[in-house]
Amino acid sequence: MSQNSPPAHGRPGTDAANGEDQSTWDAKGFYNKLAPTKKPKTPNPQNAITIAVSSRALFRMEEEQKIYEEHGVEMYVKHQLEHEDEPFEPGAAFPFVKALEAVNARLRELYPESEELFDVVLMTNHHAQVGVRLINTINHYNLFIERFCMTGGRSLIGYLKAYHTNLYLSSDSGKVGEALGEGIAAATIFSPDKVVEVSDTQLRVAFDGDAVLFSDESEQIVKAHGLDRFFEHEKEHENSPLAHGPLKGFLEALGKLQKKFYAKGQRLECPIRTYLVTARSAASSGARALKTLRSWGLETDEALFLAGAPKGPLLEKIRPHIFFDDQMFHVEGATEMGTVSAHVPYGVAQRYKKSAAKKEPAGGK
Repeated sequence: MSQNSPPAHGRPGTDAANGEDQSTWDAKGFYNKLAPTKKPKTPNPQNAITIAVSSRALFRMEEEQKIYEEHGVEMYVKHQLEHEDEPFEPGAAFPFVKALEAVNARLRELYPESEELFDVVLMTNHHAQVGVRLINTINHYNLFIERFCMTGGRSLIGYLKAYHTNLYLSSDSGKVGEALGEGIAAATIFSPDKVVEVSDTQLRVAFDGDAVLFSDESEQIVKAHGLDRFFEHEKEHENSPLAHGPLKGFLEALGKLQKKFYAKGQRLECPIRTYLVTARSAASSGARALKTLRSWGLETDEALFLAGAPKGPLLEKIRPHIFFDDQMFHVEGATEMGTVSAHVPYGVAQRYKKSAAKKEPAGGK
């Protein structure tokens, strides 16, 4: 084999049907074959809506994570190198990312030169040697992910800020909490307990209200004074907008893209649909939530007030690609019904939970 020859396992050999000879084939052709077909233009991060996704959120890497935790980074890297030609299975965020790409395809049809698109960045703090297997996996599924960030153990926060990140999804709650603490919209994503088919032509995103889109102001009232005082407070402040929560900016970004479709007369065919799914009661506390969105110049396509009823069954009907909530109770209920859900560890409910855990005696549940 000559020095300029590609690896033996990647050589195409001689094609007698078209007369192609190995001598006409070069390394550049080999590496071009690794790239997604019909590669579109990568948007500038300052113009795009940047979605940062961890490798373990996008792909199933439970086996690899176990090796890392039990045997350390060297064995982890060795395993990845030995299996780099084996693609990972799709993970919790995979359908969401595919839906983002479907929206991008529609946007490019309507606005060929626009860079106002979703830009997915793959984030991992593992060693860069893992990158080849991740690249091979991305190309295996023909995903359009051009930006990688592999920090080799360093914190991701500075990189998330540099990419102007609009949303960060990870399976690591510690990293999510760190990002939220720095003002970056973030959530811990969980795989559903069963597979439920979701739309491959319309991105559907469902949000809880308090401590997700809105601040935790109202939840503080509930924790401190109970539901009766909460209802009174909401009536008294119905015309006072709630402060924004950690994912308000992401809803705003979705709304901005929706308006681009509306401007082309495609409101009914818009490939983005948003939902407010809240435990609030419509009669006693729903008006303030809707008026708050209106004051921001925002809306959701559907608003569902459940008055404390479980969210899982209704989400099963909606079939969103992702559902955001600050309460693990609702996240767990949704995943049981087949919804990919993401926990937003923000606000008084998280502090209350930590306080209760500290008071629990040793050996408790």
